Order: sequence, then structure tokens, then C-alpha cells
Amino acid sequence: MSSPSKRREMDLMKLMMSDYKVEMINDGMQEFYVHFHGPTESPYHGGVWKIRVELPDAYPYKSPSIGFINKIYHPNVDEMSGSVCLDVINQTWSPMFDLVNVFEVFLPQLLLYPNPSDPLNGEAASLMMRDRAAYELRVKEYCQKYAKPEDVGAAPEEKSSDEELSEAEYDSADDAVAGPVDP
Repeated sequence: MSSPSKRREMDLMKLMMSDYKVEMINDGMQEFYVHFHGPTESPYHGGVWKIRVELPDAYPYKSPSIGFINKIYHPNVDEMSGSVCLDVINQTWSPMFDLVNVFEVFLPQLLLYPNPSDPLNGEAASLMMRDRAAYELRVKEYCQKYAKPEDVGAAPEEKSSDEELSEAEYDSADDAVAGPVDP
């Protein structure tokens, strides 16, 4: 693999051919969303998150930037920005890793084994250390509130006021404006 752009292309295709739904943000291959499901043996099970991935020009030699779009309650994820504190991605990244590793290993490990001693969400870290059962309950509440499969369909900023009408809405809108047909 000679150039970072070929590697970026190959890794993205590999991710798209896996079980993950990938949505491109623009025409380039550097920014995209991935739908990520919470690991089964965790309080995050059943949750679905839209993860924004940004690949730097130097990828795979430099790690991707990863962030949660919908809210997640976790000591190592900033609740407001969604940015992830993940040592493997941010500091120990190696070109041997690829995008599938991020979604099959790194993120599941982050959710299964939070590190409350290095928090981005101090409140979640504190609750986790003080009362593990209450922490897991709060995680499940967030999953119910913010991480249902329909929540990853469209982020609020993507909704537009001039969305196209469905055929049924279009037909009924015509009837209301035009009124009954003259004989």
C-alpha cells in the first residue's frame, strides 16, 4: 500500500462491506458517519449511536478523529461535544490498525471498560465510582432517550424545513388548494 489515500479508500471500503452502516458527509472519503451498536454484555446494549469519523490527511499514520453525535452517558465521552477520550485511538494509534478495528475492538472496549480515573464526563465518572448500579441505570436511561435506532436516522442539524413531501402529502396538499373539480 503505497499512499495514504489508497489505504484510506481500502479501509473505508472494508468498513462499508462489514455490518456497519456508513454515510458519507461529502464527496471526499475523509468524513463520514458510522452507525454503532452498543456491546451486548453492557448497559449500552440496544443503543445505536451515530459516530462521526474524520480521517486526517496522514491517515493511517495519524489516528482518525471519532465523536458521538447523539448523547451517550460515559466517563470517557464528553457529553456536550461527543468527543472520545480513547488512548488507543488518540495516543497509541498505529498504521497496523484500520477503521474496522475502531468499531469492532476500540469502541466496544471503551463501553465495556470505562476508565473513571481519566474522565471527560466528571459526573458520570463520579457516579460510576460511587454507585455502579445507579450509573448503569443512567446509561440505560440515556440509551432509551437518545440512542434508539430511529435517533441515528437524522441529526437535528440535518433536518430541513423544505423537505420534500411524500406523494400522499403532496396529493392531499393539492386537493386542499385546488378544491373540488368543476363538472
